[in-house]
Amino acid sequence: MASQDREDAAASDGWVFFDRGFVDAAVALRHATGETALLDQHERYQAMVFLAPPWREIYGLDNERRYSLDAAIAEYDRLRVAYGELGYETVILPKVGVGERADFVLRCLR
Repeated sequence: MASQDREDAAASDGWVFFDRGFVDAAVALRHATGETALLDQHERYQAMVFLAPPWREIYGLDNERRYSLDAAIAEYDRLRVAYGELGYETVILPKVGVGERADFVLRCLR
């Protein structure tokens, strides 16, 4: 699915952001099974990766987010480490309102 998303995005003239991608899936597989080979086989994304840290004050469970805050923190930590190991520049999004986050991202992309 991540590969198809990348192919679809290639037709875009502007920035494309992925909420989840191949690296996220490979990290989840590594955590569940110990399988590491997939992490070396992905097509590179842009060098800069934005990560949104779990935010206790606004965290909630729903149909899309079905795991605990502790599980989210553990996943976030695994992703932060993995993206760094793969040579990505990880940029942690600030815990501010949506508009301020958007402005932060745009400043980083300039």
